[in-house]
This record gives sequence, structure tokens and C-alpha cells, in this order.
Amino acid sequence: MTVKLDKFDKHILTLLQQDAGLTVSELAAEVGLSTSPCWRRLKRLEDAGVLKKRVAILDHNELGLDVIVFAEVKLEAHGHEALPNFQKAVEKLPEVLECYTVLGEMDFLLKVVATDIHAYERFLHHLLSLPAVREVHSKMVVSEIKCTNELPLDLIDQ
Repeated sequence: MTVKLDKFDKHILTLLQQDAGLTVSELAAEVGLSTSPCWRRLKRLEDAGVLKKRVAILDHNELGLDVIVFAEVKLEAHGHEALPNFQKAVEKLPEVLECYTVLGEMDFLLKVVATDIHAYERFLHHLLSLPAVREVHSKMVVSEIKCTNELPLDLIDQ
């Protein structure tokens, strides 16, 4: 990590993880700083890439996106073009919320959202038609126990 975080930085980031809509004035009041120093800290964290963006988190169930699937993907080969071509293709698929290169028997782990099982089946057929995709193992989510984007900043020693 290239950016040193003090207690004020961690507090600001924790609050923003809980509510990205807080204004600089609200953040400053909550962490015990005046507005200008709080704004400078935010700017430094943004410029350093620690604070990538502020977003709204939507409830997928309320929007009718009831199916979440973790798809493990294995490619035919790991040639010069296979990995980057697959990555480019996945980036264009709106159903894919997350994609990770992983170690082990499979090459990629995708988190996929769909309206229903039939929509996932259509997505799966498309995924299997991508060049170099050898196999896909799907793990459908039955119930969501914990889903957060909030990083545990207390684990960072500084």
C-alpha cells in the first residue's frame, strides 16, 4: 500500500462505505475535522486510487434479478491470446458482476446475475460459445447470508 492511512482517513472511508452520499460537511462533522482538511483528505484518497468511486448499491431482488450464480470457467488452453480474449469478452457481458482469475482446476470465477433460471441458461449458452471456453461449472445461490462491499479497515496496521 502506497498511501498511509491515519485514524481520520480510516474513519472517512468507513463512513463513505456505509453511505457514499454523505457531503464533505457531513463527513467533516462526523470525524471531527473542519471542511477544508476533510476535503483535502478525500481528494488525496481519490488521487491515490484508494477511493475509486462513490456508488449506490441496489437491491437485486427488488429489481427482479433474483438469480445469482457463481460460474467457474475453464479454458481450453492458456495461449497468448486466450486469456486476454476471454477477459475482453467477459467485460462486455452485463450479467457478469465480478470476474476473477483463480488458481486451481478452473481459470476464472464469475459472479453472474439473471432474472430467472431460463435467463441464466441463455447466458450460459452464450458463455460456452466463447472461443477457448472448455467447461463451465455453475453454483446457484440459494440464499444470501452476507453481501457487503465494506472493507475491514481495522485490519490495516498503521
